[in-house]
Amino acid sequence: MRIGVLTSGGDAPGMNACIRAIVRTAIYNKIEVYGINRGYSGLLEGDITPLSVYSVADILQRGGTVLRTSRSEFFATDAGVRQSANVLEEYGIEHLIVIGGDGSMNGALALQKLGASVVGIPGTIDNDLGFTDYTIGFDTAVTTALDAISKIRDTTYSHNRINVVQVMGRKCGDIALFAGLSGGAEALILPEVETDLDAICLRLLQGKDRGKLHSIVMLAEGCGNYRDYCVKIEEKTQVTTKGTNLGYIQRGGSPSNMDRNLASFMGYNAVLSIAKKETGTVMAQRCGSYLGIPIEEALQMPKIFRQDIYDMASVLSI
Repeated sequence: MRIGVLTSGGDAPGMNACIRAIVRTAIYNKIEVYGINRGYSGLLEGDITPLSVYSVADILQRGGTVLRTSRSEFFATDAGVRQSANVLEEYGIEHLIVIGGDGSMNGALALQKLGASVVGIPGTIDNDLGFTDYTIGFDTAVTTALDAISKIRDTTYSHNRINVVQVMGRKCGDIALFAGLSGGAEALILPEVETDLDAICLRLLQGKDRGKLHSIVMLAEGCGNYRDYCVKIEEKTQVTTKGTNLGYIQRGGSPSNMDRNLASFMGYNAVLSIAKKETGTVMAQRCGSYLGIPIEEALQMPKIFRQDIYDMASVLSI
C-alpha cells in the first residue's frame, strides 16, 4: 500500500507533529509514504518524494510545515482536480491524507468525488470547523496571543491606557474569545456577536470609575481594523487608546502540548483508518474521543459559537 500526505492552506503549529505521526504509523504498518510538497500546487506539479522514519526526525517540536504549503487557484477548477487525480494514479498513491482547513477539506472532497481515496485532518489556527471541537494549531495560537496580552497589559497599566489587540479570525472569533477569557480582557469584539461600541465604551468607563487603571479589548480581524477601533474608542472614552495587531506570529512557534498530542492522535488514527479501508472521512476530536466523519457530512456541520464562554468572560471581566 502507498499513501501520500500534503499540507494545504495556512500553516498551523502541530502540522509537523501530524506528519511525523502519519509517517511513523504508516511505516510501522509496512505502508509506503510519500510527501507532497507545497500542497495542491505540488500535487499538480508532481513535486512528490518518498518519506522515511528519518525524514520526520526532530520535527515534533517545530512550527510550520516541513512539507510547505501554498494556495492553488488552478486546483479549484475541474481541470485542476482531474489533473491532481491523474498525478496520484501516476505515482501509484492509493490513498491521500490532506491536512488543512475548510478550503483544503473541500479540495479533498472534490478528489474523492473523482474516485480518489482521501482522509482529511483539520489543521487551522482559526478553529472554525464545525465537525471537531478543536483543530490543530488553535491551542498554540491562543497561547501565543495570551503571552502577547500579558506583555501588552504591563505597558498599558504603566500608561493608564486602553489597548485594542487584534488577532486572527475572519468568520470565527475563537482565538479572541479564548485568549480574551484567559487573558482577562475587558471587552471582546467577535464576528458572532453584534458589536455595540457604545456599550463597550460605557463598560470601559465604568471599570475606570471603579479604579481600573487600564483595559484590554480583544478584536477578531473579521470585525474590522484595530486602528479604526482605537480612534472610535478614544473619541468616546477620552482615554488614550493604542492598538496591536498580532498578525502572523500566531501561526508560528513551537506547538503546545495540546496541539502536539491532538496532531499525533489524528495522524495515527488517519493511517489506521486507511489500513481498515475506512476512507472518505475527516478526523475529528469530539468530547475527548477521536473519530472519522464522512467528508461531505462534516463540511455541512455548522460551527457552534460558545455563547456560554462569551457570557462567562463578560461576567469575569467587570
